[in-house]
Amino acid sequence: MSITSFDWPNISQLTGDQLKNQVFSILYETSCSLQEEELGEPHMLEVVPRLAQLIETHEELGTYREAFSALARSLGLWNYIDRDYADIRDALVADTAEIRDLGIVLHREQQAALNALLFGNNLVLSAPTSFGKSILIDALLLEERFKRVAIVLPTIALLDEFRRRLVRQFKDTFDILMHHSETSESERVIFLGTQERLINRDDLGKLDLVVVDEFYKLDPERKDSRSITLNAAVYRLLSKAKQFFFLGPNIDIVNVSAGSRWQFSFLKTRFSTVAVDTADLTKIDNKEERLLEEAVKPENWPALIFVSSPDRANTLAALMLQRDIRVGSGAELAAWMNENYGVGWSLSNSVAAGIGVHHGRIPRALASRFVSLFNQNVLPVLICTSTLIEGVNTAAKSVLIYDKKINKSNYDFFTFSNIKGRAGRLGKHHVGQVFLFNAPPAKEDYGISAPLFGDIDDAPDEYIVHIEGDDSTTTSATRTIELATRLGLKPEDLRRFSTIGISSMEAFRDSVARALNERAALIWSGYPAWENILALATILCSVRKADEFGCRTAAQLSMYINQLRNATQVKRFFLWHSQTYRGKPEQMDNIFKFLRACEFNLPEFIALIELFVKNAGYNQADYTYLTGGLPRWFRSEVLKILEEQGVPIQISERFHVEGDTVRSLGTRLQALAGSRDARISAFERNWVLEALPS
Repeated sequence: MSITSFDWPNISQLTGDQLKNQVFSILYETSCSLQEEELGEPHMLEVVPRLAQLIETHEELGTYREAFSALARSLGLWNYIDRDYADIRDALVADTAEIRDLGIVLHREQQAALNALLFGNNLVLSAPTSFGKSILIDALLLEERFKRVAIVLPTIALLDEFRRRLVRQFKDTFDILMHHSETSESERVIFLGTQERLINRDDLGKLDLVVVDEFYKLDPERKDSRSITLNAAVYRLLSKAKQFFFLGPNIDIVNVSAGSRWQFSFLKTRFSTVAVDTADLTKIDNKEERLLEEAVKPENWPALIFVSSPDRANTLAALMLQRDIRVGSGAELAAWMNENYGVGWSLSNSVAAGIGVHHGRIPRALASRFVSLFNQNVLPVLICTSTLIEGVNTAAKSVLIYDKKINKSNYDFFTFSNIKGRAGRLGKHHVGQVFLFNAPPAKEDYGISAPLFGDIDDAPDEYIVHIEGDDSTTTSATRTIELATRLGLKPEDLRRFSTIGISSMEAFRDSVARALNERAALIWSGYPAWENILALATILCSVRKADEFGCRTAAQLSMYINQLRNATQVKRFFLWHSQTYRGKPEQMDNIFKFLRACEFNLPEFIALIELFVKNAGYNQADYTYLTGGLPRWFRSEVLKILEEQGVPIQISERFHVEGDTVRSLGTRLQALAGSRDARISAFERNWVLEALPS
């Protein structure tokens, strides 16, 4: 019998001697195959997690634990060795591969990657989602020589996940900085941020290590509008660093030009720690009915349902409500949402039925709570878009890939593999499940071509403006001067606003010039009047689509800004919106899209508009009220930072006092959460304690 022909679904139904005989055959056949095939072949590796699941769920297989551990050791899955039953040789391997300070045992490929890094090599690692890449970061931080470290992550959600893990493990050894307002004089510092946050930090100094997660986003061909900013930020970081470590999934090749400044080792592995069963549902007649049928089965939980867009996610959640589907009870969270966001938002009804929704428009603290409750099986079904797939870890057993698009474009094999890789979780679900409702894309090798590793003279303008010193060429220097002249900006201003894009910068310049000719109300300082905000909104919506800001028109954008600044509490702003909203139910959460825009894009655009107004001779223009207030929703910055860390502003602002720091308010909230104070509910206490681990 070949190991590729094992009928795992039927084997899992066996019991007693029949099961024992079958498992003996599997152990024997796999051991024989070790002499003939490469150890890293996926079909061989998957035998270990499948056997682990059988042994955990069938008491009669206890006598096979020693043989199982021997197989795990031979295949390099040392983290599966059961040291209570393994023989001395196998247990010694597990002991040797253990990182005691982290309480984990590495597998063979993790150990190889870690050794390369500890030897001082720059490493680019391509490995499956279930490889355990983030463990390697923690292992490096245990090393004394890595004192100043920068970690670049693609999303705020992933930042928060990393922060919690790093705080638990390293709060006594590192200062962890996520915001420009946070500084440190400590010898050991971790700068944690997205590319937009790290590119303009002026306190980085010399770095011992730079880590870039999801490094495939460096490739502009991914059609990610933030990729050039990522390249520029990483260029700046690497220029200050002794060593770097890039991590990502399912990359086959990294293209590097002959003259690239940065050299590295590329480790590509298919080593996976979980197995996956795939159900092909592409040819069934009624896919919608089958989706709902699979979603309600407890044996599939926790289950992620992947859809193409936020509107699709909201519509599917509404459909499940119409069908009276109840899979869990998020009643406490639903009641809290009704009280703090308003009763008109249908998502609270979905949550009450145990159905969560995760996409880019959901408030961060709420999205983080959804993931937490999903992992606890309180919300056993989570409908998600690509924002969850990109790095945020869950305990999903099953992934139901319902759509074949991201927004309006078909996903490629690379993206499909990343979505599929979310099924299964080491230590929780040794065998994941994937349900395919559409034919997968054709398999193809995936290569990365990043400006960072390419010929500088061929790089995009937004990257070129950051090139300085010995890296600059005559051509790149000339291009920067020409761009500055064309836009009427200084080179440092080009770098400052490069995240906006050269073409958008030109459009803003032209729109400002027209508005000034038409005597628009752009010349102001201090507290803006309605007409000042409207003048800015008109320019913003002439260059970018109003939908980008969660609005339909410039007037609506102005109204949102005005209401947000005048609201005495964020809760009152949400309640105002829920009471006055008259649009489509599935688009009610566009208000959160507006708030996301407030955090970065809107203040960046407004700061650029101010610069062009000043360059036109109106130096008295000063938009600091908006550029400083919008990112924090016109609240104390402390509240906004805690929101990113998972504590909703609706909770923290009730206990905020003038002069609070993140530490002082966080400590107060932790104390309240550990008390019986009637001002904070038991539900909110649990939320705070999870968000702010002590």
